[in-house]
Amino acid sequence: MKSVTKVVLLALLSTLWGCTNNLKVEGNLPAPLINPIPQSVGVVYDENFRNYIYTEQSKDRSKWVIDNGSAQVQLFQQVLPKLFLRVEELEALPSAELPAPTQLVMHPKVTDFQYSVPRETKFKIFEVWIKYNLTVYDAHGSLVADWIATAYGKTPTAFMQSNEDAMNAAIIVALRDLGANLSIGVARVPEIKAWLEKQPLPSEADHHDTSIRQAQAGS
Repeated sequence: MKSVTKVVLLALLSTLWGCTNNLKVEGNLPAPLINPIPQSVGVVYDENFRNYIYTEQSKDRSKWVIDNGSAQVQLFQQVLPKLFLRVEELEALPSAELPAPTQLVMHPKVTDFQYSVPRETKFKIFEVWIKYNLTVYDAHGSLVADWIATAYGKTPTAFMQSNEDAMNAAIIVALRDLGANLSIGVARVPEIKAWLEKQPLPSEADHHDTSIRQAQAGS
């Protein structure tokens, strides 16, 4: 009888572990309150970034398919307009032949996505680590800076309704962490700092136009 019970239990666990957890990340990503860098920036969200989906490949872990593309684009769309005087979304990186209409151009990419679940950590939390490669070019396509920004998040509570809710919460916390890192870190990147020191300060008209745009965006 015990053998039968054990077989049934193992079959049930096997079925549960074989289920796929599908998640489209959604949540509140507030804009930071910071003084903007006095330059304009373009940003290129390529297809891999806009449609980023993480799929767990290991046979030893539960199956996760995590769609984080729209959420991470949303994060950049919240942060960059507060970080720079003007932001434009561009279709392609600039070149000498086709310069950008902005002074800088940023190209974000995901280089690593990792997570841990309660079955692995023995704690009732989900943890997420995301690594981004950020490259910045001048208007004519010359590389200005290339650096790594990291994001870490974990579920704020052990009492989430489902595994998907817990994972979603951890990723949203990680994206907020990325937003904070960008807000305080971009101007401190040595190559960007050196580039900014060589640029003329914007005119009062630029500040006035930017104030109007930000007021309209916040209304």
